[in-house]
Amino acid sequence: MSKRALKKYLGELDEEALKEQVIDLYDRIPQVKTFYDFVFNPKEDRLIEAAKIKISNEYFPTKRKRARKRRSVAQKYIKQYKLLGVDPKLLGDLMLFNIEIAQTYSDSVPHMPEAFYKSMLTSFKEALQYLSYHQLKEEFGERIETIIEQSESQKWTNTDLFEDVANDFVD
Repeated sequence: MSKRALKKYLGELDEEALKEQVIDLYDRIPQVKTFYDFVFNPKEDRLIEAAKIKISNEYFPTKRKRARKRRSVAQKYIKQYKLLGVDPKLLGDLMLFNIEIAQTYSDSVPHMPEAFYKSMLTSFKEALQYLSYHQLKEEFGERIETIIEQSESQKWTNTDLFEDVANDFVD
């Protein structure tokens, strides 16, 4: 259905029917509930903290023995919070946290698969693009440098690419 057709359809509904449809959407679709919960009670700090806990549990699980190390968990939260319009500083913090917690984990494990390093580089690129777009790179500069230094000290196979990415986004 096109946006135009939707507007026409909604224009034909009376106020009560429109309210019922929105409530039905709220009950049926979790994303709609999340959206309205955020709109009426943002509590962005709590959202970010909850996401950090979930991301931490991917590397340092509290309820299972083995770490899953799924980058997709962090990406899911980042994408969702971008759509909701979370404060760019908080979202930038979450993006860098994702890389930092992965580095903390990799420091304690002797060898990581090549895919891990590649995915962390992708996360780093996305974080720097986001921070540059929102003009926050300088504010997070120290953490960015620490991430680069950690990749060097842990002898990541793509360390030079981390520096190249950071140089590409020099203000």
